[in-house]
Amino acid sequence: MSFKKLDLSWRSSTFRIGVVYAVVFSLSVLILFSFFYWLTIGYLKQQAKDTVTAEIAILNERYQKDGFVGLRLQLAENISNQTPGDPSIYLLADDSYRTLIGNLDRWPNLAFDNDGWMDFQLDDREDDTVDLFRAMAKSVHIDNQFWLMVGQSMKDLRRVHDQLIRALFSGLFLLGGLALVGGFIMRGMITRRLDGINTTSRKIMQGNIQERIESHGTKDEFDQLAINLNDMLDEIELGMNNVRRVSDNIAHDLKTPLARIKNRLEELRIQVSGNEDSEVMVNQIAAQADQLLQTFNALLRIGRVEANQQKKGFEEINLVEILDDVQELYEPVVESSEMNFVFETVDKIPYFADRDLLFQAIINLLDNAVKFTPKGGTITLKSIKNGRKGHKLIISDTGPGIPQHEHHNIIKRFYRLDSSRTTPGSGLGLALVSAIIQLHDMTLNFGDNKPGFVIEILIPKKY
Repeated sequence: MSFKKLDLSWRSSTFRIGVVYAVVFSLSVLILFSFFYWLTIGYLKQQAKDTVTAEIAILNERYQKDGFVGLRLQLAENISNQTPGDPSIYLLADDSYRTLIGNLDRWPNLAFDNDGWMDFQLDDREDDTVDLFRAMAKSVHIDNQFWLMVGQSMKDLRRVHDQLIRALFSGLFLLGGLALVGGFIMRGMITRRLDGINTTSRKIMQGNIQERIESHGTKDEFDQLAINLNDMLDEIELGMNNVRRVSDNIAHDLKTPLARIKNRLEELRIQVSGNEDSEVMVNQIAAQADQLLQTFNALLRIGRVEANQQKKGFEEINLVEILDDVQELYEPVVESSEMNFVFETVDKIPYFADRDLLFQAIINLLDNAVKFTPKGGTITLKSIKNGRKGHKLIISDTGPGIPQHEHHNIIKRFYRLDSSRTTPGSGLGLALVSAIIQLHDMTLNFGDNKPGFVIEILIPKKY
């Protein structure tokens, strides 16, 4: 099993989606918690106000019934009945705010709002320590003679506030981690779907035009994309097959007339024997006819290979034997052209293949290498192990090379680089090689030999 390296850079769309998901999830949780915090604190404040309002009503009723003495006795009773931790605040003062009775030592030096409510800090002494808590109270003016203040310490409210804040930070830390995990899970789901599309696209770019993108039956956007791409590929394949069929038909229909022309030229050569000018002209026409015949033969052979009509010639072979034959044939040719020939190979490469087709493919590649390598250059033919994947066949030269942006074009029929249009050829050699390699389930890769051109044929370990 192989693991792909994760792209954690901002340029990765799936990484950005994962981060955005994590941020949106975290913000959603933060907003939800803020709403919950606002409801909780608001409810506790309103509950405290309701309690204060109710106590003021009870005290006012006692005043109306028993006057100042009754009010004072009721306040004294309430204060004496308080238990530790009771948040209730009571204070009765004269019209000049001098304390008459209460559990506060003085009237707070604060202005109150139109409804008589005020907020102030309260010293809370516990275990010889002093802590400041907010307090909320309401004051009423009784008969323009007394000021009565009843309130609540917000000590419990602050404890709830502190707990909520701690829960917020702890929850954000935990939920932030969960959000990142969720983001990466979602990123992985998207990446897996995109990897399927990219893998199929690479196979199609390598010439496997019959490949199609798998749909998962979920009828989601990715399935719709796969369906649309597959429909597009069907149209492209149909168009390509039509073009190939036309070129194959043209090659087939013109091959016989060209062969007849070639035969008539041979007869004409006999007739003009002794006439030097006529012989030169006949030879030139015959050479051009031979080139046309070779082109049409190559087209027909590519068509047969692409149609998989050559599978009947497959058998168990050792690819190294083909390489040995190629080396024996081409080493004298390379050395006679004042080039160096390097040949290296492993002991055995078993494969189920058509020997003649593979021999033709390797010959075509070496032909190109010899054609474009200058004197004193080096041509290399070697096979090496490719880890557990199988083997790799490498053909390289030290010629001018081919620009990388042209690599996907050179396997097209009749395609020739501008720099090679003055050299003999029809632009079908690499197209035939590509068809043969595809037929054998191998992979053809091109690269820069620095200097020169390098071709790799990846041979899978299948048989």
